[in-house]
Amino acid sequence: MRAPNKSAIKNEHRIALMCIAPINDRAAARASPLARAASTVILSSFRNSQSGKRLAKLYFRFAAMNAGKSTSLQQVAYNYEERGQSVNLFTAAIDDRHGEGKIVSRLGVERNSEVFTPATNFAELYRTRALPSCILIDEAQFMTEAQVVQLHELAHTRSTPVICYGLRSDFLGQPFPGSKALLTLADDLEEMKTICRCGRKATMNVRLDEHGNRVTQGEQVEIGGNDRYEAVCPRRFYTGRC
Repeated sequence: MRAPNKSAIKNEHRIALMCIAPINDRAAARASPLARAASTVILSSFRNSQSGKRLAKLYFRFAAMNAGKSTSLQQVAYNYEERGQSVNLFTAAIDDRHGEGKIVSRLGVERNSEVFTPATNFAELYRTRALPSCILIDEAQFMTEAQVVQLHELAHTRSTPVICYGLRSDFLGQPFPGSKALLTLADDLEEMKTICRCGRKATMNVRLDEHGNRVTQGEQVEIGGNDRYEAVCPRRFYTGRC
């Protein structure tokens, strides 16, 4: 038996997708039984999502400082709402740089949100209120491990996607409790990119004093913006220069 032709398989997949929303009738007509079967599976998944049988996940979108995490969150919220879907937004109460319950991007776009504290129990919260189409969490590194478990369970037992945005590590390169739990439990991980002043990818964060000098001691959590933190490449993190 001859091995299947890879280019033919790719073409079948392409035509299968065209069957879902065909560009024209001729494209759909060209689909083989294999392609039509594939499109049936995809359509079935889509219809399940529309009927409330969604295959939801816990997502973690992580990055160093100033990678556009809050901007991305607001774009996702807008996309849901533009299509008539509901979203619930949460941010950490401890991060009150712009006022409590405010998600503000560096581009100046602002949205009100609910806040979470270490005492927030997401499982209990959603026993007494309707679930939205999606739950969006900003500053997710400040969650507790228990809260991450609650959101992971919520996604899988109640079919509600949860998308978390946050830092992976602190100014010493150590993980935040919430980030550590998310890296362990999240079903989908995505690193959002930003750059160091040298142009390399920035994956680390450093804390600065009022004179712009690096700080290497102190509490893990100290709220601040560009005046207190800088995203840097690993070389700069370890050597102090690029």
